[in-house]
Amino acid sequence: MNARPRPPFRADHVGSLLRPQALKQARERFLGPQTPQSHLGPHDSAELRAVEDRCIRECIATQERIGLQAVTDGEFRRRSWWLELILGWEGFAADRTGSTRLRWRNESGVTQGFSELRVKGKIRWRPSSVVRAFEFLKANTKALPKVTMPAPNCVHYYTGGNLGVYEDDELFWDDLIAAYRQELKALVDAGARYLQMDDTSIAFICDPAHREFIRSWGQDPQQLLERYAAKINQALADVPDEVTVTLHQCRGNREGNWAAEGGYDPVAEVLFNQVDVDGYFLEYDSERAGGFEPLRFLPKAKQVVLGLVSTKRASLESESELIEKIKSASRFAPLEQLALSPQCGFASSIKGNPLTQADQEAKLRRVVEVAGRVWGR
Repeated sequence: MNARPRPPFRADHVGSLLRPQALKQARERFLGPQTPQSHLGPHDSAELRAVEDRCIRECIATQERIGLQAVTDGEFRRRSWWLELILGWEGFAADRTGSTRLRWRNESGVTQGFSELRVKGKIRWRPSSVVRAFEFLKANTKALPKVTMPAPNCVHYYTGGNLGVYEDDELFWDDLIAAYRQELKALVDAGARYLQMDDTSIAFICDPAHREFIRSWGQDPQQLLERYAAKINQALADVPDEVTVTLHQCRGNREGNWAAEGGYDPVAEVLFNQVDVDGYFLEYDSERAGGFEPLRFLPKAKQVVLGLVSTKRASLESESELIEKIKSASRFAPLEQLALSPQCGFASSIKGNPLTQADQEAKLRRVVEVAGRVWGR
């Protein structure tokens, strides 16, 4: 089987990478000690940008050396995978002291509360630090530069149904989608041809506890799911056909913790058939994600990247284990429509997951090696 000429590639990855210690130290040196409320969004430190530039060049070189066809900047300029973009616009504030309604957990139970997004004013787009970061990535790689951003429905979900100054939720959506369209246009104009929207909200709907959370807003989970599909499509309506857009689904990824569990069964038909994207990155590294049966709803024109390699634990998956799981998935979706990646990024926030740089590189190499065996890259 031949390699895919356009993304998502047979061996791919979600985006964020472990921050080097030098970058963590520089961020604290130039921005001050990290607190729940500090430095959530874009910064203006030229000294820190110089350190970021150096570290990003090194992370690009690592990805190219491993053999990845698409590379990211590791999200090295972000403290948070999603707040960097959102807090650069007008209208938003974040509270990271910990929500009492949404909780992170691990094998031992609840660990901490979620960040809460607050709508403090009308939402308006402003020129983005994400676009500037992409321009640097594009100028410094020979591979295909990939840019990641939170999906609009994810932003809505993290408000917890509290839309602040917006008494009419359609007005909220109108302003949010307008900001997304401006952001996407700026990225495309800057040369972006591989865009990934990161989302937890649809995967959260797979969890009965999160469905109850949605009902507490006075909303029906199935209706919200269908609305989310429509809003993603509205945001992407003007993106040219030559740009590949993927949607990443995750049940939460913070320092080895997660926030939801449950298979894709409740959302699969809408996710695969009502969301107008080219492919999906799906978390599939643990029993929390359920089985491969929902892949039977995948239409012929779309791709699924199987997130079989965990970024939450250091142990390296064996080639035979991964090949067997890909074979199992191919019972429900054709092998030519499948690919392989880690299940999420390695560092959705600055601290990162409990792995070493060596663990991370070994896992990315394993993805490339197994993809080569299964698909010939």
